[in-house]
Amino acid sequence: MENTQTTGRSRLSIFLSSASDYYELTKPGITFSVLASMLVGFLLGSAGSVDYMLMLHAIIGTWMIAAGTAAHNMFLERGLDGLMHRTNKRPFPDSRIEPKHGVTFSLTLMFFGLIYLLSVVNVVAGIVSLATTVIYLFAYTPLKRISALNVFVGAVPGALPVVGGWAAATGTVFEHGMWILFGIVFCWQIPHVIAIAWVTRKDYEHAGFQMLPKNDPNGLKAATWVLLPAILLLPSIIKLYTMEYLGMIFLIGSLLVTTWFIWYSIRFAISRNTKTAKPVMFSSFVYLPLVWIMIFIDWIVL
Repeated sequence: MENTQTTGRSRLSIFLSSASDYYELTKPGITFSVLASMLVGFLLGSAGSVDYMLMLHAIIGTWMIAAGTAAHNMFLERGLDGLMHRTNKRPFPDSRIEPKHGVTFSLTLMFFGLIYLLSVVNVVAGIVSLATTVIYLFAYTPLKRISALNVFVGAVPGALPVVGGWAAATGTVFEHGMWILFGIVFCWQIPHVIAIAWVTRKDYEHAGFQMLPKNDPNGLKAATWVLLPAILLLPSIIKLYTMEYLGMIFLIGSLLVTTWFIWYSIRFAISRNTKTAKPVMFSSFVYLPLVWIMIFIDWIVL
């Protein structure tokens, strides 16, 4: 009896460990960020009349395709991840998941996520999610080893979830407010990625990634592309207010956190070193969540 119980606990432990590894493949932090951005797009696109069942379907479909895309990115970069200190303990390079099992997992999630969005939400939302996946996996991912332009290409799929959310609520991608939201995420992502690449540039260079700090000895290009997009966040935020998509709570809160983000970007542009890059990186981690929180609060109050 004791041996049977021990075997049962052992099997449960193995199952839970394996499930945890597969969950790690989905990059939960990034996937949650995608869902948050999608929800912001959905709520603003709904214009005060939210279809909560449709929103639930959009969450389910978006999670599946986003999780599958993240897992497939890990599959494609499994060899390179093994060369970097910050990624060499991921499930593929650490040999906790076999590549053939991982790719089956990622493709299954992407396929059913796309089918779910197309059939239960709407065709436009499905197409936006498919475009996000294709650009991320087949443009951004290989470009990381070829050119620093990957930063700008990668910002497109990074910003498309708000478009997907808006499309899920409205069935269209031809509304001005949606593209302002897209612009906010796009402009945020460029300094976010560059700051991370600057702080971890030795890891990236060792793996052969062509991130912007590479071939930029004086840091002038990096400084320009950290500061300029950060400044462009200001008119985008003001535009959402003046077009009456959001109110004063959003405006004041978002302007404060954007000014804070710009201040750190200015410091980096002046000094261009790891000491000033770290505050840009850490502030970028919380910048978008804070703006989304302002939107949620404003939406609830209105």
